[in-house]
Amino acid sequence: MSEAERIWVVDRVEGRIAVLVADDDEETLDVPLNVLPHGLREGTVLRVTESEGHPLWASAMLDEELRLRRLRQAETALNELKSRDPGGDIVL
Repeated sequence: MSEAERIWVVDRVEGRIAVLVADDDEETLDVPLNVLPHGLREGTVLRVTESEGHPLWASAMLDEELRLRRLRQAETALNELKSRDPGGDIVL
């Protein structure tokens, strides 16, 4: 049995279901909240062990450090884009 770790991100929570997106290939899965760690919200990053290509949701662990690092990267990219904006109206 081969095991690997995969990163999943919570796209949204709909009732009792979390919609997760795989970090590597953007696969999406609807996963019941009761099999995932408590405290999930949009943007939560999960590290999940996989066995034979199937996620072992009981192994899911929140990775707050990775979530914050990604958030800082996004803020940096947004600030860079804002700094290049000349302002004013767009003329076509």
